[in-house]
Amino acid sequence: MKRSTKRRLRDGALYALFLGAVATLILVADWSKIRHNFFDGGVLKAIWPELVTEAAKNTVVYTAEAFIGGLALAFVLALMKLSPLKPYRWAATAYIEFFRGLPALIVIILFALGIPLAFNGKALPGGAIGAAVIALIAVSGAYMAETLRAGIQAVPRGQTEAAHSLGMSGTWTMLSVVLPQAVRIVIPPLTNEIVLLLKDTSLISVAGVGIGQAELTNFASDNVVINSSPTPLIAAAVCYLIITLPLTQLVAYLERRSQKAR
Repeated sequence: MKRSTKRRLRDGALYALFLGAVATLILVADWSKIRHNFFDGGVLKAIWPELVTEAAKNTVVYTAEAFIGGLALAFVLALMKLSPLKPYRWAATAYIEFFRGLPALIVIILFALGIPLAFNGKALPGGAIGAAVIALIAVSGAYMAETLRAGIQAVPRGQTEAAHSLGMSGTWTMLSVVLPQAVRIVIPPLTNEIVLLLKDTSLISVAGVGIGQAELTNFASDNVVINSSPTPLIAAAVCYLIITLPLTQLVAYLERRSQKAR
C-alpha cells in the first residue's frame, strides 16, 4: 500500500473518531436540562445589564490599570537590569525573580491583607481593590520587564553605534532609537500579557470587593448563589470570550506580521 494511501486512511479514521465522539456527546446529553440549568432566560434577565455595565466594565478597567502600571514599572526594571551599575542590576534581578516566583493570588493577599497588618493598619491607596490592582501591577511588571529586556537586546547593536557616531548621548539613543524598535518587537507578547491580566483579575475578589466593584468572576459566583443556577457563570464566560478572542486574534496577526518583516 502506498504511503499516501496510508496517510489518507489514517486521516479518515481520525476524522471518523472525532465525528463519532461529537455525535455521542450530542445524543447522550440531556439538552432540556442543559438549557434549563445553564441558559436560564429568567436568570439572564435578572443579571442584565449589570453583567456588562458593572462586572465587564470593572474587569476591563482593572485590566487596563494593571497593564499600564505594569508596563511603566517594566520599563524601569528593564533599564535597571541592563544598567552598567551592578547594584541596579542586582535590585532589578531580585525583584523580577521574586515576583515571577510567586503566584499572583498570594501577592494579592499579601498586598491587601499583609501590608495593613505590617504597617499598623495603613492600607495601600484605593482600599482592597487598589491593593489588588497594585499587586497585579507588581507581578505583571516583573514579567513584562523580561520581555522588554529581551526586546531591547534584540535591537541590532549597529543601531546604537550609528547613533553614537552622530553624537547622540546614551540616554537619548535609548529613548529615541532603541526603545521604539524594542517596543515594536515585543508588541505581540505584551498583547498576550493583556489577555493573561484580564483573566488574573478574577483573583481580585479574594481582597474583598464593595458594592459595584465586582469583576466578572466575582459577580457571576455571587449570582450563582442568589439564583441557585450556574447560568451566570456561562454568561461571564461568554463575556470573557468576547473580550479575549479579539485580543488573541490580534496577537496572532501581530506575530504573523512580525515574521514577515524579518
